[in-house]
Parts: sequence; C-alpha cells; structure tokens
Amino acid sequence: MTKQELVKTVAQAVRTAHPDRDVSAVMVEAVLEALGDVAAAELLGGGEIPLPGLGKLKSREIAGRQGRNPQTGEPLYIHAHKTVAFTACKALKEAMKP
Repeated sequence: MTKQELVKTVAQAVRTAHPDRDVSAVMVEAVLEALGDVAAAELLGGGEIPLPGLGKLKSREIAGRQGRNPQTGEPLYIHAHKTVAFTACKALKEAMKP
C-alpha cells in the first residue's frame, strides 16, 4: 500500500463510519504527517507510541558487538545504537494466526 492509497482508504473509512463529518484526504494526510513527527520525537527521546488496535512502537538500545563483513569475512565492530521495535497487540497476533 502506498501513502496515497493509505490516505484515500482512511478518508473513505472515516466518511463511511461518520457520514455527518466532512473529512478530506488532505486532512487525513496532515494528520498522518503530524503523527509521524510526534512519534519520531517521542521515539528519539526513548519513549513508546501506542497504536490502538495494532500494538506499540518502542525505542530500544542495541549494544555494541563484534560482527563480520559477509563479503570479506573480516571481523568488525558494530557500534551501539538505537532502533525501533514494533510489538503487536494480542488481538492482532491472534488475527494473524492461520
């Protein structure tokens, strides 16, 4: 799904759920961009972002470790860094089971 497909789908879903409200694709795109900015700021600060019905985005630290270059086989050091981890909620995990 592309960003524009997501925006159109969300706008249509809101219009269907709330026919009395006028929601445009431009409004949905602005909300998604704002959500991205807020989420990035929170994750950079070490926090977590709840995504209702989906799960949580969490910032986590990865410790430095010894690695190996797969092309040459030479050992190298991989520095400690932060990464983002997604944890699915129980309902989503259950829905994904075959």
